[in-house]
Amino acid sequence: MLIGYARVSTDEQETATQESALRQAGCKKIFPETASGGRWDRPQLARALDQLRAGDVLVVWKLDRLSRSLKDLLTIMERIDQLGAGFRSLTEAIDTTTPAGRMMMQMVGSFAEFERAMIRERTKAGMASARKQGRIGGRRPKLDAHQQQEIVTMVTSGQKTAAETARLFKIHPATVSRLLALQSSK
Repeated sequence: MLIGYARVSTDEQETATQESALRQAGCKKIFPETASGGRWDRPQLARALDQLRAGDVLVVWKLDRLSRSLKDLLTIMERIDQLGAGFRSLTEAIDTTTPAGRMMMQMVGSFAEFERAMIRERTKAGMASARKQGRIGGRRPKLDAHQQQEIVTMVTSGQKTAAETARLFKIHPATVSRLLALQSSK
């Protein structure tokens, strides 16, 4: 069965043109939606994917109607493939039910993988450069060294319990436990 998915980004736009093209292509069910292509919470897309069975084909009018992100597009394509279904884009003439269409999607996937590897490489280089300059990643500590020492002193001297100091400094009790464990290992 051919299952259609039509999407527009705003309420001012209409899916009528897309739906008409999908009907002409032979789609028996069409799932129209108004949502940004960059969002994952698209209920009609989820419904369309849930309808797919082995041998079915998900059809879109244009590739960017399915997703604006290459990573998300490949994730969706992988899910379609796992279901044993196919994918067809009417405008770009991509059809994964044919050998040429599968090859095209594999090439797109290869470029996406290359892009991810390049991003990872640039991120590592940037982090290494930041470390050389004395900066470290992650969230800033909630407590400074003086506050940490004050907590350890309060708890070890018996002035306050670990839970009381956690409430006093507005931190999680596990943070107090970690501070005490660090102090005892020194």
